[in-house]
Amino acid sequence: MAAGISSEPLDARSEASSDSGWLDVEPDEEHNVIVSLFDSETFSSLDQMLNHCQEHHGFDLATNVRRLQLDFLGAVKMVNFIRGSVKHGRKLPPTISRDDLDDDALLIPVMENDAVLFSLGDVLEEASNEAASTENEQTKDLLARNEALEAELESLQASFVSYRLRVQRTLDQRWGLDENLDFKPDGPSGPVRRKDGGDYYFESYAAHEIHETMLKDQIRTDAYRDFIYGNKDIFKGKTVLDIGCGTGILSMFCAKAGATRVIAVDKSDIIDKARENVFNNELSDIITCLRGAIEDVTLPVDKVDIIVSEWMGYCLLYEAMLPSVLYARDKYLKPDGLLVPSSATLRIAPVEDQEFVTDQISYWRDVYGFDMKAMQEGVYEEVRIESMPRSSICGEPYPFKTFDLHITQKEDLVFTADWASSLTRKVDNIDGFLIWFDIFFGTSRSELPPMPNTTPEEFNAQKPEYVAFTTGPDNTATHWKQGLLLAAPCASPSELPQGVPVSGNVSFSVLEENCRALKIDVSWATADQKSNQSWELK
Repeated sequence: MAAGISSEPLDARSEASSDSGWLDVEPDEEHNVIVSLFDSETFSSLDQMLNHCQEHHGFDLATNVRRLQLDFLGAVKMVNFIRGSVKHGRKLPPTISRDDLDDDALLIPVMENDAVLFSLGDVLEEASNEAASTENEQTKDLLARNEALEAELESLQASFVSYRLRVQRTLDQRWGLDENLDFKPDGPSGPVRRKDGGDYYFESYAAHEIHETMLKDQIRTDAYRDFIYGNKDIFKGKTVLDIGCGTGILSMFCAKAGATRVIAVDKSDIIDKARENVFNNELSDIITCLRGAIEDVTLPVDKVDIIVSEWMGYCLLYEAMLPSVLYARDKYLKPDGLLVPSSATLRIAPVEDQEFVTDQISYWRDVYGFDMKAMQEGVYEEVRIESMPRSSICGEPYPFKTFDLHITQKEDLVFTADWASSLTRKVDNIDGFLIWFDIFFGTSRSELPPMPNTTPEEFNAQKPEYVAFTTGPDNTATHWKQGLLLAAPCASPSELPQGVPVSGNVSFSVLEENCRALKIDVSWATADQKSNQSWELK
């Protein structure tokens, strides 16, 4: 028999134990006493203790575990951190941070046999459940946001349907199916605008495609970006007004450059997208978006330091947005304030391009043996928007009009100016004229605009902070392209040698039936010929 093992029957041993008052068998349940984290109160359950801490001491253990994303050991450290602080009379921080729990010594229990430490699994489970509940709430918010965006998409689709209906009505009128509309047939340069030139103009800028085209015009967008970012000292701490803000790109440039406040104004529905773009780029505290024409809105400030705007249209003045900029300049710009851009120059040059004429005009006189001259309607009456090659120009470009935007008045936008050139090569005939513009960004209102003959390249070379660009045929094509004015065929064309001088005048005026359209008149003369002609851009 092995030593140490009793040979007495089990029953006898049990009786002996009972007789002596000792029990070998431990009780089925162990009743733990749970002590409050902040005082000497005791509780029979963890929930009672946690409720006491929350009610009397404003501390929620599960919430703090979830907030700091603590694991089991982290929760142990938090309990010991609190107990240690209370024990030694140290004031707890207003909010416990991970830095407070960084000491591994906190893994040593402050209270012997601390029942809270053995119950932390329940606390972690509760924190996990609350986190899951919060995640569910966030999911609900995202679903609600998704529903709102879907509703907005439906609204945009409805607007697009309305736009298609307007286009269809235009086509109906073209074929005589609707006599009540005030549209005219399209010309070779594109669709004709409404006569009123009012709301339809702003509606056209609600479409995403036109803004995509402008943003992807790197010559245009890079120029604004380079000037604003290259002159942060001018924009830092300033209040900026962005007129016709579109998607908000220029406003965001200004905010990133250090402007304290930017007010972005646009009358078209694109302002809703601008507002969303500003929010998504966390610039809502700087940029305020206002819907309406600049003449109608009420700005939240009396004066601004800078006005930035991309107001240029075809042949510079088409769409007549510049008057709105001049209105805002006179009403809101401080006396020493800056306009961005600051000046613009219009240029004209004679053109000879027989290949273009053959492909675009003569072509209609023999289409598979048929004369389709009806398709030439308006070709010599309407300004065509084309990106012409440099080789089509047959004479020296002439700067016929410069606008210093700090002093230009609305009346200055209707004008007649002289121009003169000389042929740079021999031509059979002058086929027409090409008009384009250059834009200059000066850094001070006190600076005079560049001399008319100054090219953007020459201007850029003057100072590192200067920026300028051209829409002419010598540079990368912009979305403005150039305005091509085709001259009606001369009854008796004569060959013109290189060096022959050509001169005349050019006039810009507003179409009576559409204030946003242009009428351009050009007269020209050589030693043997004199001509004049009018074109419309509408």
